[in-house]
Amino acid sequence: MKRNIKLLLEYDGGRYDGWQRLGKKSSGVTIQGKLEEVLQKMTGEPIEVIGSGRTDAGVHARGQVANFHTDSNMKCWEMKYYLNRYLPQDIGVLYVADVPERFHSRLNALSKRYVYRVSIGDVPCVFDRKYTWYCFDRLDVGLMKKAAALMVGEHDFKGFSSVKKTNKSTVRTVTKIDFDVKDREIDMIFEGNGFLYNMVRIMAGTLIEVGTGDREPESVSEVFQTKDREKAGMTLPPQGLFLEEVFYSNEGR
Repeated sequence: MKRNIKLLLEYDGGRYDGWQRLGKKSSGVTIQGKLEEVLQKMTGEPIEVIGSGRTDAGVHARGQVANFHTDSNMKCWEMKYYLNRYLPQDIGVLYVADVPERFHSRLNALSKRYVYRVSIGDVPCVFDRKYTWYCFDRLDVGLMKKAAALMVGEHDFKGFSSVKKTNKSTVRTVTKIDFDVKDREIDMIFEGNGFLYNMVRIMAGTLIEVGTGDREPESVSEVFQTKDREKAGMTLPPQGLFLEEVFYSNEGR
């Protein structure tokens, strides 16, 4: 019987074309592709890595979860050592464990937490430029919180996504949006049961436009009513976005 192995990963997505493995005709490099390449050398088997979700090109992760099946009898600590030795230095494996056969990193995920980091102040931090987006304008966090409150709950988030035509539901539940205000940075923290393509970056961009006074907090309701992407705010660049944590039930681990 094959083993089911769970991985907890962190990565700097700056030089990758996202999580998902690309087609054979593409020359792009992805996180999934790199993991599978090293795992196949490690086990001598064809390996498919299942991720909890597909981070976009340039997006980072501190707590991505993945799993794969193998006949290998290597110990988990040996796998962790091998992976961290042979993977590129911008991908780190924090944890390796055997899990029940039924565990599926994507299907068993209950919710996810993303953080979008915004650099503020008179001078952007030079050392954080690859991991934040700099806002030149002053932000009214009070107004941003009013707009964020309208985003929390179960809604059709089609207008807050780059999804074109789809037969799948675009209804999602956002359980929490928090703001961590620091001297030179504001972190926008999003938690929900799932996120559509570019959804967090568009929500964050909309909140920024509320904070700069370019739109009213109540404009969020119009996006939900019309489901029109053009009614929402800008899509913020990928480098400020981090997949922070994926949550599972105890039974699903």
